[in-house]
Amino acid sequence: MKTIIQEQETENKGSFYFDQEGERLAEMTFSKAGSDKIIIDHTEVSDTLRGTGMGVKLVEYAVEYARKNKVKIIPLCPFAKATLKRHQEWNDVL
Repeated sequence: MKTIIQEQETENKGSFYFDQEGERLAEMTFSKAGSDKIIIDHTEVSDTLRGTGMGVKLVEYAVEYARKNKVKIIPLCPFAKATLKRHQEWNDVL
């Protein structure tokens, strides 16, 4: 099964999420801090997806989003912060 992460954005907030049959099973939320930064404030993964690496996939998607949009990530969410710290190759977005 291919995992398709979607994004939803408003003027000053947004989320990256995975849903299956209309149910959001994983989500990472962020706030925009000006035009050049996003603050990741929460990551949540459903129990049904625990152990699948979905949380890391959300962080990876956030990194791709940051690179594409030329923004930096401020990870307030403990999970995102720890995951970003483990992947030196993503330091360019911090």
